[in-house]
Amino acid sequence: MARKLDDSTNALPAQAIAGPANPGLAGRRVLLVGGRLAETAAGPLKGAATESAGLDRMGQARADRYDLVLVDADAWDAPGLGAALQDLAAAGAAPPVLLTGERLPTSIVRNLMRLERSDVLEAPFGPDQLAAAALALLALRPAPAAPAESAPAAAPAAARCWSITGAVGGAGATMLAVEIASALAAREGEDRRVCLIDLNFADGAAAAYLGLTPTMRLADFNGQAERIDADVLQAFAAQASKTLDLFAAPRDPAAFEHVSRETVLRVLEVACERYAYVVLDLPRHRRPWTLEALAGSDEVLVVSELTVPALIAARCLAEEMEAAVEARPRIILNRLATRMFGPSPSMSEAERALERKADAGISSDWEAAATAANLGGSIAHHRPKSKIVRDVAQLVERLAEGAAPAPTVGRGLVKRAA
Repeated sequence: MARKLDDSTNALPAQAIAGPANPGLAGRRVLLVGGRLAETAAGPLKGAATESAGLDRMGQARADRYDLVLVDADAWDAPGLGAALQDLAAAGAAPPVLLTGERLPTSIVRNLMRLERSDVLEAPFGPDQLAAAALALLALRPAPAAPAESAPAAAPAAARCWSITGAVGGAGATMLAVEIASALAAREGEDRRVCLIDLNFADGAAAAYLGLTPTMRLADFNGQAERIDADVLQAFAAQASKTLDLFAAPRDPAAFEHVSRETVLRVLEVACERYAYVVLDLPRHRRPWTLEALAGSDEVLVVSELTVPALIAARCLAEEMEAAVEARPRIILNRLATRMFGPSPSMSEAERALERKADAGISSDWEAAATAANLGGSIAHHRPKSKIVRDVAQLVERLAEGAAPAPTVGRGLVKRAA
């Protein structure tokens, strides 16, 4: 008999959690096993029909009745919870199970692995992480028919994709990606939203720059990339402002090995269908999906600092892109400063090293950049009068007005890949 640590796990009638519904959870049936989960899940699982119960009910849960079982491992002793998981696995036709808690004994995790679909979310975790983990499991099975009034909004008429990468590490590519995305979001307004996607899965810093929690869990969709739709993508979004969403993954040194090319391209395809502008923070080193991302981009920006090694690297990287995908990358010189004395090259000297014209320069403003990074948020938010903000705004205006939108949304990244 399991020892009940919570006195509120008696079965309750199914109920829809009040408040605005998450479209990906509309009509989903979730069994909450552990009394504290009703409060914990009230926000992340808005829109789902929930029912609270004890371990005896969990062992009898079936996929034809519940779409997800959410378990608070800390509410039960290990032998009781392990037995319930064994019963669930032995009966077959089990719904997906998401196990949460601070104390997760090896025996419990081993029993969980017997289930066809399961995941573990270690505490402490935030509402966004819980919603993302739940939607990742729910995406592995078909969603119920949505009512007509909840049909997704029409896609933007002409989505555009801009890719940004650094010629060398530390050139400021992520900082500029954040500022460019923020400038586009301010320019477009609420009717045409913008997203920033950090594709540096191993050590991305966009979330840290914006003071947000990364929640994109793409490894869960390997082999099931087609399950990623607008609702699943929205569950991964961290809102930087009313008009700017960030998609970023938790830092993981082995992330590039765990996330498939098809999954990345599917995310880009769906993002280009849902946003007016998609800004990509690309890793410097080529990945299996890099050429498709570049080929599907309307603008490719290579960011370089003003050192000879960085300028040579920028020239070589631009030439590689031109040869591989017939792109016309633009080279952006970062941290320009008025030179009185010292070895820093001038713009004309930099262009001689590049053997081509630079497309834009971004002024150096260390104090503004450091302030924004430390406080979390864009420089435009914390230091709107910074020279960096001025230069980025001019660059964005020139690129946005200087070329017509792409003829097809996102240029069909997945189709091109195929």
